[in-house]
Amino acid sequence: MAYLTYKRLDFDDLNGWAADDLSAAFSVFSTTCADIVDPDWKHLCHLAQAGPDPRQFFETEFRPVLIEDGAPTLFTGYFEPELLGARQQGGDYQCPIYALPDDLSSRKPYYTRRQIEQDQALAGKGLELAWLADPVDAFFLHVQGSGRIRLSDGDVIRLGFAGKNGRAYTSVGKVLADRGVVAADGISAAVIRDWVWAHPDAGRALLWENQSYVFFRVLNEISPDDGPLGAMNRSITPDRSIAVDPAFTPLGAPVWIEKYGADPINRLMIAQDTGSAINGAQRADIFFGTGDAAGQKAGSIKDGGRMVVLFPKGLV
Repeated sequence: MAYLTYKRLDFDDLNGWAADDLSAAFSVFSTTCADIVDPDWKHLCHLAQAGPDPRQFFETEFRPVLIEDGAPTLFTGYFEPELLGARQQGGDYQCPIYALPDDLSSRKPYYTRRQIEQDQALAGKGLELAWLADPVDAFFLHVQGSGRIRLSDGDVIRLGFAGKNGRAYTSVGKVLADRGVVAADGISAAVIRDWVWAHPDAGRALLWENQSYVFFRVLNEISPDDGPLGAMNRSITPDRSIAVDPAFTPLGAPVWIEKYGADPINRLMIAQDTGSAINGAQRADIFFGTGDAAGQKAGSIKDGGRMVVLFPKGLV
């Protein structure tokens, strides 16, 4: 097992640091910094609320730290889906989206994805928040953890993460790669979707390989113009918010990312979210926004690079 290492860096060591618009990251940092309980962070949040120059603030009050656990860096992307649906079951709309069951904490382990979908283990309990036409849409809504459902009358139901069944998350893309169906470097949300559509029975069985199941709640408290709620219960921001592993990166911390690949990114982000598949010191999921265009961007990201956490100088 690899040892966890911490390496202090200078801002000059960060590729592209001088060119980034730090005011954008400063604005995002200011929305969540008050939720960090550590006194050193509280002090910095107080300074931020005084409206300092963003670059001077970050360079004076923080120190970049590279945290590594031996695993390679991996950046992926996520987004907030916008799907067509209905409030009531009927016609094409036969795939329920469920609220958090009352007996979830008392049943360990809880029903699997297959038991909920095939055996209808939760049917008749009054937990249905909305109905979708496509089980693949429902599956990827679970993967993303939030979404918007547009109804035929123009209304929108906004859904946020409420909890999950406690089962382990399994990447169905990796399952396809392990079976030799698709090359490992060719896996994407679009490839998975197309394969499931082309193989209805085998496709549903593939989705059931991921036993993890997500429950939702209706979000009435946030503006339609704001992003979905992250793990800090605050709206996240496209291109400036990331999901991280909080075992290594404090939620609310600024994180400098250097993403390689076809569309490189050198940018200061804020760690405002988590995810079942986000594990490791050099692992992050970049939030790209809402809708199909954001989904296409998010689905194409699977790149290496480097992520560097900015810690208060008093801590390092």
